[in-house]
Amino acid sequence: MIEVKNISFKYAGQKHFVFDDFSLTLNSNSIYGLLGKNGTGKSTLLYLISGLLRPHRGKVSVDGNVSVKRKAEMLEEIFFVSEEFELPKCSLREYVNRNSGFYPRFSDAILRNCLKEFEVPENPMLDQLSMGQKKKVFMSFALATNTRYLFMDEPTNGLDIPSKSQFRKVVAENMTEDRTLIISTHQVHDVEQLLDHILILSESRLLLDAPTADIQEKYSFEYRSPSEMDDTVVYSEPALQGNAVIARRKPESTETQINLELLFNAVTKGNI
Repeated sequence: MIEVKNISFKYAGQKHFVFDDFSLTLNSNSIYGLLGKNGTGKSTLLYLISGLLRPHRGKVSVDGNVSVKRKAEMLEEIFFVSEEFELPKCSLREYVNRNSGFYPRFSDAILRNCLKEFEVPENPMLDQLSMGQKKKVFMSFALATNTRYLFMDEPTNGLDIPSKSQFRKVVAENMTEDRTLIISTHQVHDVEQLLDHILILSESRLLLDAPTADIQEKYSFEYRSPSEMDDTVVYSEPALQGNAVIARRKPESTETQINLELLFNAVTKGNI
């Protein structure tokens, strides 16, 4: 379990607090989507949970370990795929030999399978890869660590359309019962089919903290013509098919796939 209790944080030299008396609890065995506009603190929150930033007030803990203490038993259960990263000038095998020992459950088999799915060679020279290939290799290593907590900041940036599909498949195949994944992203359509739980941040506030199952039970996401608009609609946007709408779901209606972009707009505008 990850517990964020009443934290306040701002960067040095800035007056504005990114978080002020902010709290959040994240349970195990879920894929969380962390959404928000630029500057709302998505990446900052991941750094605070990892212990790479220290809150001015409050406390962040991972399975009872205070994050800023960065104890070995916590670090071996966390891997953070940041949006910007560098890989050394060496082969992948050398990189694995240097770093896999920090993760007790590291799996070469998972690494090979992920690389195969991503269509990347098993032992490339890391400095000779394109940015997209580097991201695939880094995410493959991250999944192979088998840590209980995996954080990914904008993981699909720099990936082409086929690679985004590969990413969803690789993540889904390597989620275990005791693993928690947090994906911070603007590319909502790339991940909406993966998520178990949605978090929406805005100006140090949590606007939405809900399992996708609860959202789907309560709302329908569909397209309607102007004549079909009624008092069940809680939010709508013009679309080529008429209107993209979020409506209160009728008990007898079929569950629909969440339109994450539509949900985000509805929540940030206060309709939900």
